[in-house]
Amino acid sequence: MSVATLISLEEYLDTSFSPDCDFIDGEVRERNVGKRRHGYAQFEIAGWFRERKARQRLQGFTELRMRMAMGRIRIPDVVVSEIPIPDEEVFTTPPYLCIEILSPDDTLAYIQERTDEYLAFGVPNVWVVDPWKHRGWIVTPGSWDMASDGILRTPDGRVAMPLIDVLLP
Repeated sequence: MSVATLISLEEYLDTSFSPDCDFIDGEVRERNVGKRRHGYAQFEIAGWFRERKARQRLQGFTELRMRMAMGRIRIPDVVVSEIPIPDEEVFTTPPYLCIEILSPDDTLAYIQERTDEYLAFGVPNVWVVDPWKHRGWIVTPGSWDMASDGILRTPDGRVAMPLIDVLLP
């Protein structure tokens, strides 16, 4: 069994990790990233929001640190903020949307923990995208609803993103 090294929040915020890591109660935790389909989806989803920025008044970010609570920083694959965007390097207020893109090594428990934290933090829209199976889910406190028509939507009707636009064939 490995033993985690605990560091302070200040040390975490002053340190660069490659790839960037979550910070959970003093422990630096690696995230599953780096596969081609994952990276492609992340880039294309952020670009999809960039192309619609003026109309939707939303700004996409990749791998942006979010301070969920004291001692807890998560880094979603894609964060979508309303414009004007908060004037802070590490978001401390919930964004409009958090998107997790599955990697082959992700477990349901790992993704569920992340999505539960986003919802508890107050993020109104949470999506999970599987770039290998071409599936997506809209996550709410009570359910994971698959986008059966291949389009991820927000309940307010502001966003409807076809997965075919952002995933490798």
